[in-house]
Order: sequence, then C-alpha cells, then structure tokens
Amino acid sequence: MARSIRLEFEGAFYHVMARGNRRGPIFVDEQDRRFFLQCLADVCERTGWLVHAWVLMDNHYHLFIQTPEPNLVEGMKWFQNTVTRRFNVRHREWGRLFGDRYKAVVVDGESRYYYETLWDYIHLNPGRAGLVDVTRGQSVLDYPWSSLAGGYALMPHQRAKWLAAESGLATMGVEDTAEGRKMLVERLDKRVAEERERSGFVAVEAGVDRRGSHLRRGWYWGKQTFAEKLMKLGKGALARERKARGYDASPERQAHGEQKALELLEEGLRVANLSADELAGHRCTEPRKVLLAALLWKRTTVSQAWIAEHLGMKKAANVSRVIHGMEGSRIEKRVPAELWSLFSEKEEKMNPDPNGAKLRPFWDDFAA
Repeated sequence: MARSIRLEFEGAFYHVMARGNRRGPIFVDEQDRRFFLQCLADVCERTGWLVHAWVLMDNHYHLFIQTPEPNLVEGMKWFQNTVTRRFNVRHREWGRLFGDRYKAVVVDGESRYYYETLWDYIHLNPGRAGLVDVTRGQSVLDYPWSSLAGGYALMPHQRAKWLAAESGLATMGVEDTAEGRKMLVERLDKRVAEERERSGFVAVEAGVDRRGSHLRRGWYWGKQTFAEKLMKLGKGALARERKARGYDASPERQAHGEQKALELLEEGLRVANLSADELAGHRCTEPRKVLLAALLWKRTTVSQAWIAEHLGMKKAANVSRVIHGMEGSRIEKRVPAELWSLFSEKEEKMNPDPNGAKLRPFWDDFAA
C-alpha cells in the first residue's frame, strides 16, 4: 500500500501522534520523559515550531503543533531519530523505538471549534486512560506530563517559550490569570466527570467527509472547504514526489535548513571575530570552532557532514566528537563573551520540567 504524502505549508497546524514499536512503552521512567521534552525543545529551536498542546502517555504521545515554515517532515525526522538514539543510549538498547509511521493530521487551526476539540482531546487523554479519577477528588491537572500541568496552569514566566499558551488561552476564551487558568482546568474536569472514558471524543459534523476528517483516523480535521484547499496543495506535492522519489532529500527541501544555517554561521563568525579563511586554519578542538559547531547542530537541521564541510572539520565524525565532548564551563572561559551569549541565549528557553526542576544542558544528554 502506498504511503500517503505529507502536506507541508507555511503556518500549518498538525495533530501528530506516534506509538511505541509493537505498542511497547516509549517511556520507562520520568527521566525518559524529560529527555523527550528536551528533544521537543531542541526541535522547536531548530525549526521554529510552536506547540499548542502535548501529552506523554506510556506507549504514545500526542502533539498539537504549528509550523511557521513548511518543515514538518524535516523536523520530525530529526526529532524521532534523536529521541530514539537517546533512549537507546540510556537503556543500552538498539533498533526502533517507535512503531509504524507517525500520524500527522492536518488541522484547521484557525477555526476555534477544530482548535478547541483537538486541544481538549489531547489534555483529556489521562482521564480517558483512567490515570486520574475526578470522582475521587482528582483532577486532570494531577497528571504532570501534559502541557496543562507543564505549561498552561503555570505562570507565564515558568512556561517553555515554544508553548503557544497565549494563543491557546485566547482561543479558549480565558484570561491568563489565576482565575482564568482555574476555569480552564475546571472545564476539563467537568468533561471527564460527565463523559468518563469517552471524554474528548467528538462527533463529526454533518456535511463533513467522515472517512477523511477525524482526529485519530483521518488525514485532516476541519470542514470540507478546508479539505478542498488541502487537496489542491496535495496535487502539487504529489507531482513533485512522482518527479523525484528522493524529494525528501532534494535541494528544494534542504534549502530551508541550509539557508538558516548559513545565516547563523555568518553571525557566529562575526561575533567570534573570525573569517572563513581563518576558521579553516584552526584545529577541530579550537574553542570557537567547537562552539560554532554546537550552535549549528543545536539550532538548525543541517547534517554533521554539512557542518564539517563549512567549518573545515574534514568529516562528520570530528563534529560529533567535539560536540559530545564539549564542557560548557571550560568553553565559556575561552571564547568571546558575545559568541557565548549567542549560543547560550537559547539555553534559557529550554523546556521547564513539569515538576519544577530545570533540565540539564543539551550536551549532558550524551553522557554515558
């Protein structure tokens, strides 16, 4: 059976979901969940994604994301590969972590109805799964691994910068105050109490193609007019895919990530007080070179081979070696302050742990 094409366009909204291989767990403990959220923070930095809602269950996850640039495929490839790699390193496993191809339902995120139903569906997952029992005084807020407890219910300065909480609260029609956030939680708790295991499921409206428009099984979530717009976009994407089976690796798709990387490299060289010729003359372990490599790897989607070529580091293995062996405290003392600021400014936007603990810097994720 042919695989369906991925529709990508500027400003697209998606409901993304993936399960563990053979429906097995993708999280063994809380540290796995923290690593997952760190990867989510990293991919948002690299791609510019905004996350409107998320929830982590034992053997699957749900994301409600918006892509300002048409880069869903590029970002998801990096994201799931990185989550898998870090999981396998930590647990001394190998092979696939996720099962079938991830699902990505295109959503009419400009419509309040379709936005709100997906937002509710994601945050009500713990209630449907029986992980919270509101009849015994519990609340969906008691489940820590969702963007409700880990974002919307927090004060603005405590949230991850990539969580589009302002948009979500505005769409829900509540103010970003203690009272407004309380109303948001109470509404969800009421839905769980009234609907039990069906909480969050929605009926497809009359006049909508039930085969295609569905939160879980369809390929889009919106009205028929929205589907017609997507089908026009799909014809163009299908024509490109037929033209070249390797479209995912084509220059057209790579251009988005490479342009961002070139702009970042130019800025990095300027603050490092280096020219491209001087850069090539330094060893791979030169501190400014190491930090530039880490900056490009952290904030773009280009490959380590691309970084090696543009930084004069000969091969991808050298890039991997210096990034993974990098010690932030030592590097900071040996590079210009402006270069360190360029690198570290995004570190302040790392995802806050839902339980209040600050996540470790990204280079520590590779520690054995």
